[in-house]
Amino acid sequence: MTPLRITAREAATGPVLEVSGDLDYASATELRERVTALALRPGLRLVLDLGCMEFCDSSGLTALIAARSHAHAARADLALAAVPANTLRIMRIVGLDQVFTLHPDIRSATTP
Repeated sequence: MTPLRITAREAATGPVLEVSGDLDYASATELRERVTALALRPGLRLVLDLGCMEFCDSSGLTALIAARSHAHAARADLALAAVPANTLRIMRIVGLDQVFTLHPDIRSATTP
């Protein structure tokens, strides 16, 4: 298991959280806490860069859904960038690819 690391930065579109390691039952709460601590406002886009995420279980998917709910409550957008193929496959199976805005890379996700 690879420990979860979350690195925050700002882009022209709003906050970016780079998620690396395993997003699972043991670590999903950390992502939820980091997202809810963000001061989102209308018109911003929160981007979760998942390019370095190695594993995501159902708790991780639930944390992503909670992040989307938090952003929408603030009337902000949420986008997922560079979703790993194994996670994207699961998202497609359960229909989450229709719920999230997905970008192939961080550059396209943070372009205004």
